[in-house]
Amino acid sequence: HALAWKLRASPKVDKVYCFPGNAGISFHADCLPGSVDDVQGALEFAEKHSIDLTVVGPEMPLSKGIVNAFEEKGFNIFGPTKEATLIESSKSFAKTFMQRYDIPTSSFEVFSDYEKALDYLARVSYPIVVKADGLAAGKGVVVAKSQGEAVNAVRAMMKEKVFGSAGEKVVVEGFVHGLEASVMAFSDGSTVSIMDAAQDHKRLLDNDEGPNTGGMGAYSSTPIVDGELKQAVLRKVLQPAINGVKKQGAPFRGVLYAGLMIDSKNKPWVLEFNA
Repeated sequence: HALAWKLRASPKVDKVYCFPGNAGISFHADCLPGSVDDVQGALEFAEKHSIDLTVVGPEMPLSKGIVNAFEEKGFNIFGPTKEATLIESSKSFAKTFMQRYDIPTSSFEVFSDYEKALDYLARVSYPIVVKADGLAAGKGVVVAKSQGEAVNAVRAMMKEKVFGSAGEKVVVEGFVHGLEASVMAFSDGSTVSIMDAAQDHKRLLDNDEGPNTGGMGAYSSTPIVDGELKQAVLRKVLQPAINGVKKQGAPFRGVLYAGLMIDSKNKPWVLEFNA
């Protein structure tokens, strides 16, 4: 909604279409029927109406290669390619990527074998974090305070397929104590322009209880991230991530989101990246 409102306010913009949009967005844009995951449908609309710029919000069409498809046809589109979106669409890729480029993140193990995952859960100390490897609309993360909770999470993901194919592989990682913050930045694939930090409310219920959601609301700015810490996030997290994706042959153009935990020594640890 904010994207549609702000784009429409620009003197350079004559018309905004949203695919699919909603009742609120309809005050600023023409809303189109269809699914946000319909890459071919979006491309056909862009061709038919000579769309000058497409801005992608959700991660699912990015992971399906909407940017690749538009660029192949010569259309301007804002967002990372399918290859660059792996930094979000595969948690195991992201953790290995962070390890390779010395981006601060907790220890982790990856499992595609259910029994091996259970064996590991019997040997670790708690709390720990269990994540579905693939996209789960922000709901595929469980902070397990006990072995029983961890086993239930792994069973739900790997056996009961509550997140479909996203849970065929799981990541089990160390729990980082601290305060959570979100820092986003624009990138053209090389340079990074950092935005103000925000704080997200992930848990469903009051007092940080209940399961994680896609977000119950957020506010910005947050006092957790001051100017000095913001520069540390740029230097230790965001710029190394952009440099790393570029080295792997898929420059990240778009908005990179770092979900962080700030520990008691004011050091940022990356919980996840979003594209």
